[in-house]
Amino acid sequence: MTPALPMFGHQQAEQAFADAVSGGRAHHAWLIEGPSGIGKSRFAHRAAAWLLGARGPADAPFDAPAEDPVMSRCLSGGHPDLRVLQREMGDRGKLRQDISVEQIRAFNEFFSFKPAMGGWRVGIVDSLDEMNRASSNAILKTLEEPPPAAILFLINHGTRPVLPTIRSRCRSLRLSRLTDDDVAAALKCAGYEGDVPDSAAGRPGLIAARAGESCQLARNAARALLTAMPRPNDSLTTRAIHAAGADHEALEAFRDEALAWMEARAHTSPQLARNWLNLADLLAQAEELNMDAEQTAAKLVSALHIAASRGE
Repeated sequence: MTPALPMFGHQQAEQAFADAVSGGRAHHAWLIEGPSGIGKSRFAHRAAAWLLGARGPADAPFDAPAEDPVMSRCLSGGHPDLRVLQREMGDRGKLRQDISVEQIRAFNEFFSFKPAMGGWRVGIVDSLDEMNRASSNAILKTLEEPPPAAILFLINHGTRPVLPTIRSRCRSLRLSRLTDDDVAAALKCAGYEGDVPDSAAGRPGLIAARAGESCQLARNAARALLTAMPRPNDSLTTRAIHAAGADHEALEAFRDEALAWMEARAHTSPQLARNWLNLADLLAQAEELNMDAEQTAAKLVSALHIAASRGE
């Protein structure tokens, strides 16, 4: 029997969730936390399908195959008691910056009805990082007044602070980066045969998502720039800005290389530790201001120049 949604690692977290539900201690909202690319969304979808009745073998009940009727409906998006909340496409055919308040209102309305199949009503928010303050406040309606037989999974990558009013109403379940063996197994299962960048260690989902050419060019440009620090030539600087600014995924790949480089040196330089925090703040502000990738890349490269010069 082949699982429809194979997962590597996180067995203890999955068992903790199953024990809570089986023991009648299922909290109405679960905050699934950890860095991106480690399987948090996969964890939530497996748990949701299990709650709704999908079953794998006795020794691995969350490993339901695609042929399982409940799992099949969950995978197709056709299960009436499962709602997955993600960013939607905008008028210009691009993903919106945030999950909108209108989406949250429809999500809240979904929980106002009784389960169609007589069991649970399950919602997955993927992710809290992609909600603005208005939509974060809007979801409090369901968190503060949870209907019976309802469970929410709120995925948090940690790139934005979670509102205290949301965190206080959830049970946190933190997932860790995968071991090297689990990463290798996950990448083999996904058919990935490329390199494994140090900045994505323990995060197979991130490695596979950034297998595209723009991400590879951005990583290579970041490494060349950082190797030449604190005095890279103009050609390396220009190449880095263009490569990092190619698209959002390339910018994230470049950013992770830069942060990993600075973090590795922050242990021996208090100034670089402060610069690491400043760089993280700069990136958060760029996201809040909805700056395009090349603008953000230029600011990022400039901040790296300053940080490297101060850390000499």
